Amino acid sequence: MNKKPVTLITGYLGSGKTTLLNELLKQEERKVALIVNDMGSINVDAAILKKNGSKVEQSQMFEMQNGCICCTLRDEFIEQIEKISQDESIETVFVEASGISDPGAIAASFLAYEEDTPDTNVYLSSIVTVVDADRIYSEFLGKLKKHGEERKTDVNNLTDSDITTLIVDQIEFCNHIVLSKCDLISEEKIEEVIKVIRDYQPKAPIIRSVNGKVDINAITSTEKFDYDMVDSSSAIQKAINSLNGNKGCTDEYGISSFVYETKKPFDGHKFMKFIKENYPMNLIRAKGYIWFKEQDADVLLFEQAGRNTNVMAVAYWIAALDKQTQKQCLDDDPELKANWDKKYGDRLNQVVFIGKGYDEKHIRSCLDGCLA
Repeated sequence: MNKKPVTLITGYLGSGKTTLLNELLKQEERKVALIVNDMGSINVDAAILKKNGSKVEQSQMFEMQNGCICCTLRDEFIEQIEKISQDESIETVFVEASGISDPGAIAASFLAYEEDTPDTNVYLSSIVTVVDADRIYSEFLGKLKKHGEERKTDVNNLTDSDITTLIVDQIEFCNHIVLSKCDLISEEKIEEVIKVIRDYQPKAPIIRSVNGKVDINAITSTEKFDYDMVDSSSAIQKAINSLNGNKGCTDEYGISSFVYETKKPFDGHKFMKFIKENYPMNLIRAKGYIWFKEQDADVLLFEQAGRNTNVMAVAYWIAALDKQTQKQCLDDDPELKANWDKKYGDRLNQVVFIGKGYDEKHIRSCLDGCLA
């Protein structure tokens, strides 16, 4: 049985990991297994991949949620890797880590697994960190330049020791960097971002990207990942510590999440006013599907990363289709049928919110106030 290379995709919340993975799947000709990790109790990234299509339907997808594969879901992750290793039909594996995962800890887990299971048919080949060029410049550039200094910041209510450490960990521990959203800032600013990245990661190739467009051959490999090339010994030590039962990513960075879910529609005007005028600054990331009473045929994807929010139509609700198509979809999908609501059908507001120091009750109250 041929050994299967594993490509690990990491990067901070909202950097563009799912977009990149979608583009890679369009180019990948081998039989793929996907592991998609999302911190929230619903796996939004996996849902987006399914709705967007690409080659996901021909791939085996394993969803891991309610934690991170670098700590709380480490054992489950390794168990899934072992199952994939025994599947002769799989030729390559892509893993999308959660936005607050430490790639050093994931790599350490993988190394321990390979050492404990020398005859395994999988091996870690590449760690790709996706870096949001626009966000690094506008929100984190100053903190990256002053990494190590303890000073307060008003961005997302996170201190340098929280968010900067996480970003630098992800930049340090990889062998490829995809610099995403390069269309949003000038060439001069991109060069400044690259210069700062090079202070922490002098070796990994930096591939610029817009909308996840990257040549798959530039970031995947059939060679085994070279653990000795990791530049920061402190990152290695942190990975070892995480395996010895020390605090994982959620405890260390103080980041938590909750899910807001209701079948009732939002009033579009109220919702847009909320996210434009009253959105809590200490929410780092939000992602999920919503629907507006005035636009009840469209599945709307709501995303927030830092100061940026976006609402866009991505599909149609099954309930908005003709009765014959609805019946066919319900007959073909037992899960859809089981969750079908007599009044709203499959329409649902379901959003994961991630942040630090936020008032969950207040946010829920604000969202309830946006309902039609």
